Amino acid sequence: MTDTYIVHGAVRSSAAYRVRIVMKLKGLAYREIFLDLAGGDQNKDDYRAVNPQGLVPALVCPDGAVINQSMAIIEYLDDMHPEQPVMPRDARSRARVRALSQMIACDIHPINNMRVRNHIRDLFPDDPNAVTTWMERWSKAGFDALEARLASDKETGRFCHGDTPTMADACLVPQVANARLSSRDLSPYPTVVRIAEACEALPAFVAARPDKQS
Repeated sequence: MTDTYIVHGAVRSSAAYRVRIVMKLKGLAYREIFLDLAGGDQNKDDYRAVNPQGLVPALVCPDGAVINQSMAIIEYLDDMHPEQPVMPRDARSRARVRALSQMIACDIHPINNMRVRNHIRDLFPDDPNAVTTWMERWSKAGFDALEARLASDKETGRFCHGDTPTMADACLVPQVANARLSSRDLSPYPTVVRIAEACEALPAFVAARPDKQS
């Protein structure tokens, strides 16, 4: 048993990045074990014993219990450590934050992650543009919908929901970072960019950045 959390993650994993943001926002003590996903660490027996799904992140609680799936981890941490909440307290607002989070974590991120890109590459070995075409198609659809939702909702404030960061912002920033890495034009998404930049100015978001990990 340990008195701190252990996060099995990866430096460039968007899902681990969003959990890291919440850990930093809440000031929680934790240790992160970085897996080499390109090298296949997630498929090794010792990690499969932690998370049979073979994905990151996985949270090992101080009592040894393991929680997988980033959204479940974030909501668990918010329930256990309500200080600096990342979920609103009223049901309608919570539903909105979950919806925004899922637009990113369920509809944009999974179909553009490494294992999907590798599979597309295997399916179309003779098409050097297959992965790029796939990513641009689904990333555009996701960001179009997200921008429309954020720009039109009166509940949108400095951040995705109001004027304090929530789980939705923890999901947004890693996805914007991914878009920048792939040189995606974000000019059609001014609300998304504005919110991401507001988040990126906060110390917790800075500390959670991939380039700040060692």
